Amino acid sequence: MGYGQKIRAARSKGMKTKFLLIPLAGVALFCNARAELAVTDEQFVKKAAQGGMVEVRLGELAKQKATKSGVKDFGAMMATDHSKANADLIALAQKKGVKLSTDLDPKHKAVVERLSKLSGADFDKAYVADMVEDHKKDIAEFEEASRAVKDAELKAFAEKTLPTLRRHLERIQTLQQELPK
Repeated sequence: MGYGQKIRAARSKGMKTKFLLIPLAGVALFCNARAELAVTDEQFVKKAAQGGMVEVRLGELAKQKATKSGVKDFGAMMATDHSKANADLIALAQKKGVKLSTDLDPKHKAVVERLSKLSGADFDKAYVADMVEDHKKDIAEFEEASRAVKDAELKAFAEKTLPTLRRHLERIQTLQQELPK
């Protein structure tokens, strides 16, 4: 007797509840067996995802609006590097059952809006200054995560991403020194 036939037979005998609860309980246990992240680990994932999304958006904006070729090139590097890191983080979040927003939060939307209104040397200066400050904060957060997160895969993601963030900071600080005061 197949599974469907067993269900129909159980229903005809009034066993609907007993017969169906056993498989459902197994499914519930399977779903709960998925590794859940600690609250602080999940907060890091969500914050890193927001930061990654804004880096890509601002990188694209810099490719379009920057006047200095170095700033345009840096924007292109941001879009490429952070797109790759975002893809890794999204896959990890899905594996861990963390739902990530596909929209920027109000804070990051405001940054994009502010920079999108600028042009020329004003854009270059503001974008570079924002990237210097942002990468300093990102490095501190990723260093903390590499020490403090409980999930081994998330810790490995933070450790793997740190050298790229450090390289970005070095590059943007050099660009900042090259810009007129």
